[in-house]
Amino acid sequence: MISEKIQNILNEQINKEFYSAYLYLAMSAYFDEIGLKGFSNWTRVQAREEVDHGMILFDYIIERQGKVNLRQIDMPETSFGDTLEVFEKIYSHEKYVTDSINCVANMTDEECDLATRYFINWYIKEQVEEEANVDDVIKKIKLFGGEKAALYHLDKELASREYKYHSYES
Repeated sequence: MISEKIQNILNEQINKEFYSAYLYLAMSAYFDEIGLKGFSNWTRVQAREEVDHGMILFDYIIERQGKVNLRQIDMPETSFGDTLEVFEKIYSHEKYVTDSINCVANMTDEECDLATRYFINWYIKEQVEEEANVDDVIKKIKLFGGEKAALYHLDKELASREYKYHSYES
């Protein structure tokens, strides 16, 4: 059985994961509006992965005989700047999620909940990948500057990203 403290922090994390999905969907809509279909695809795929992350937490709470307590999801920002500004916001948001996951890990240590600690390690690894993927796009945007042909090719590259169902892997 899961402790109330761990249950509460995991429920908070579910909310953060679903908010992340909303944020990425808002960014996807923005990129669609300005004609960057590849950037839109990248953020849409990201949104689907965030839903997966939330559902993995959801299932884990149930598996540990806890209670899922869904909370209201805040409305995401809906006005964005250029591609670099958007990806810098994405990077900042991913760092926020990483910090949140690290707090969950810290609480599992405080509560001596080794099962949840083992479980949350998957998220820690996932966040390293998330930050690296976003950093890669930021580096490319900065390298190309405002060159429209380069932006076009980067948009094509991001269009090739495919959604792969995320599941917890022990």
